[in-house]
Amino acid sequence: MDSKLLELLVCPVTKGPLSLDRKRQELVSRSARLAYPVRDGIPVLLENEARPLTDEELAQ
Repeated sequence: MDSKLLELLVCPVTKGPLSLDRKRQELVSRSARLAYPVRDGIPVLLENEARPLTDEELAQ
């Protein structure tokens, strides 16, 4: 994913920053405790498509 695009994207729930987890192909919002999928290079920024982050994942 392009770093310029990542700078522009924000979490739709908190409007906070997102970070890219390349291994899982997800955009992570630590403030919302959600991970949004990236499918075929396209971020799916829908709350109902996101998975909740575990405490272990947030501690990393």
